[in-house]
Amino acid sequence: QKTPNKIATTKKAAFRAIKLFILGVILQGGYIHGRHKLTYGVDLDHIRLLGVLQRIAIGYFLAAISEIWLVNNTSVDSPVSFVKKYFVEWIMAIMISALYIGLVFGLYVPNWEFTVQTSNSTFSNPSNGVGIKTIQCGLRGSLGPPCNAVGFVDRVLLGESHLYKNPVYKRTKECSINSPDYGRLPPNAPDWCLAPFDPEGLLSTLMAAVSCFVGLHFGHVLIHCKTHSQRMVSWLLASTVLTVSGFLLQLLGMPFSKPLYTVSYMLLAGGVSGFLLLLLYCIVDVIHIKKPLILFQWMGMNALIVYVLAACELFPTLIQGFYWRSPENNLVDATECLLQAIFHSKRWGTLAFVLVEIIFWCLAACFLHMKGVYLRL
Repeated sequence: QKTPNKIATTKKAAFRAIKLFILGVILQGGYIHGRHKLTYGVDLDHIRLLGVLQRIAIGYFLAAISEIWLVNNTSVDSPVSFVKKYFVEWIMAIMISALYIGLVFGLYVPNWEFTVQTSNSTFSNPSNGVGIKTIQCGLRGSLGPPCNAVGFVDRVLLGESHLYKNPVYKRTKECSINSPDYGRLPPNAPDWCLAPFDPEGLLSTLMAAVSCFVGLHFGHVLIHCKTHSQRMVSWLLASTVLTVSGFLLQLLGMPFSKPLYTVSYMLLAGGVSGFLLLLLYCIVDVIHIKKPLILFQWMGMNALIVYVLAACELFPTLIQGFYWRSPENNLVDATECLLQAIFHSKRWGTLAFVLVEIIFWCLAACFLHMKGVYLRL
C-alpha cells in the first residue's frame, strides 16, 4: 500500500479503537450498577478505566497497526513466501510476549497499601471508617494474588481507585467461605482479599493483544490457502504448536492464569481456539452441515449488541426497572427463582436460567438479522 493509504487506514483503526474504548468505560466503568441495583452513576475519582471492551480496543489497535505497517507486499505462492510476508508481524508478537515475561518476572514489587471500608468488612474485629491495609511483598517474580507485577503496574499507572473492586481471587478458599463462589470472608482471611485488582489490566492486556496476532495468523491462512486440505493442515499445525508450547511453559513454572493472562494461558487459549475453528470449519464448510449451527452465525453477526445488552447486563437491568410493589418482584428474578424451584437446586436452576438467556439472545439475534439490523463501530 502507498503511505497515504496506510495513514488513512491507521486513522480509521485508531478512531474505531477509541470508540470501542469509550463504550467500554461507559458500560464497565461503574456507571451502570448491574442487576439487583436500580441505581446508576459513578464517582469519576473511582471510575474503572479498563475492562473487556477496552482490552479488545487495545488488542485490535495493536494488531491493526501491525497489519497496516509491518506486512510487506510479497505475493504468497509458497510456505516460504508466506513466512516472508508476515515474519516481521510475528516478531512483533514475540517482542510483546518477551516484554510481558521480562516485566512479570523481573519487576520488583515493594510493599503496598490500600484503603478499605472497615465497617463493611467481615474480619473478626472490624473498625468503623476507612482503614489502611499493608501488603508485605518486597520480591520479584511472584504470580500469586498479592504480589504479582501485573497488579503493581496497574496500581502505579492507573491508581488503586480505578481498578476492579470485585476480582476473581475473592472466590478462592482464602477469601470466601462459599468458594468457588463469592461469599463472606473466612476467619483470619489475608488482607489482600479486600484489595482491588483488575483482570483486564495493562500488562495482561499486552498478552491479550498477542491473541489478536494469533487470530490474524489463522485469517492469513484462510486468505492464502485455497483448498480445504491446505487450510486444515495449516490450522492443525499452528494449533498443535500453540497448545504444546502452552503446556511446556506450564511445566517450566508459568501457570495457566486468565487474570494475569500469562503466556502459557495465551498459548493454550489460542491453540484450543484453533482446534475449535478447525472443527467448525470441517463441519460447516467441508461437510456442509450448517443448519444446526445457524445460531452461532446469528450471534456473530450482532456480537457487539448482544455483548452490550446481555454480557454487560444492560437489558436485564432495564427489565428489572419494572416490578410489582417491591423491586424483588421483577420478571428477571422471578424467572430465575422459578427455575431454581423447578430443579430444587440453586445451582442447577441458575444454570437453566443462563441457558434460557442464551436461547433468548440467539432468537433476538435472529430477529435482528431478519430485519437487517447490525450494530458496528
